[in-house]
Amino acid sequence: MPRRPRPIAPAAVEVRRVRSLADLRRFIDLPYRLHAGTPWIPPLRLERWVFLTQALNAFFTHGRGAYFLALRDGRVVGRITAQVDDAFNAFHGSRWGMFGFFELEDDQEVADALLGTAEAWLRARGCDRMVGPMDFSMNDESGVLVEGFEHEPLIRQPWQPPYYAERLEAAGMAKAVDLLSWWLDVADRSKVRPALFRMARRARESGGITIREMSRRHLRRELDAFAEVYNAAWSQNWGFVPYGKADLDAYALELRLVRSPGFFMVAEKDGETVGMAITVMDINQVLKRMKGRLLPLGWWWFLRRHQITDQLRVGFLGVKPEHMTAGVGAALYEAHYDTAERSPLSHGEAGWILEGNKAMNKSLQAMNGHVIKRWRVFERRFDGVTDGGGPDA
Repeated sequence: MPRRPRPIAPAAVEVRRVRSLADLRRFIDLPYRLHAGTPWIPPLRLERWVFLTQALNAFFTHGRGAYFLALRDGRVVGRITAQVDDAFNAFHGSRWGMFGFFELEDDQEVADALLGTAEAWLRARGCDRMVGPMDFSMNDESGVLVEGFEHEPLIRQPWQPPYYAERLEAAGMAKAVDLLSWWLDVADRSKVRPALFRMARRARESGGITIREMSRRHLRRELDAFAEVYNAAWSQNWGFVPYGKADLDAYALELRLVRSPGFFMVAEKDGETVGMAITVMDINQVLKRMKGRLLPLGWWWFLRRHQITDQLRVGFLGVKPEHMTAGVGAALYEAHYDTAERSPLSHGEAGWILEGNKAMNKSLQAMNGHVIKRWRVFERRFDGVTDGGGPDA
């Protein structure tokens, strides 16, 4: 009787550092292959090249990082970054390391190899835990989707299939925190709790709070005031990292591309900035038509973005702590409804919001919002770590 052939074992997973433009191209290309035909919306490839070029990304003025590819039989089956945000660690007095840009085929061996490589890189630099995914910080795309797989992502929201979280959990990663996105209809006041508008009216009439639009011409200067609010209002939040000058320079360039009249708001009292809201058009509605490319017709869709887009994302809305009880937040929320009445942007999402941010989540509930997506940030704590500081090469 002929002997049955033994099944061929799959080739071992090899993880190697991205060191060439060819490697970086394969790193960028992977999610376009993995997520074709899913709700994922492909970002502009040129933008990904710029974002991942360390000399052009403001993160690397205060952070360090390395990119890795996982290969099996020479085929890319996964990717990951490992990074240390020195500004984050200096602010918190911590030794955290982060991982990001986590993409892989549904293969636990690939997940284990990628996470093990990122951990080794971070351990060598003295980190005592690994947190992520985040691309590169919590102000960029963060977390792994665990609810809302059927929905398309809005601008700067990650989308992954369910097995991503499963692979992370199977690799021994523990939940650090969940991030929420709330669906809102800012064209419909009828279901908003009246108390919110009463608070807004008191803030204006008794508290002297005024709301104005950020100056388009002087947007970069406005962001200095935004940073004051952000660095005060968010400083106690999990994962907070202060904005520096280079971060604000880069952010100003990004915001000019997703600005819609009226939705960049400043709350003032006696000429002092006490609150800010930055709500952007959902440029993903345009990117979906561009299919990741400017040519041949992608540029045409981008030029028509104001005619195409009807969704928004409330990215930042905050108030200086000493003015939290003055109804400033309510006045900013009310201003969104006022602006939506004369804008094509009538609905969208607010977030991400930390699951433990009771005040913000309660406010969004008062506006008849509901949680539509949830992302999970994972962590792994290291044992026996010494004060490293290994080379970054």
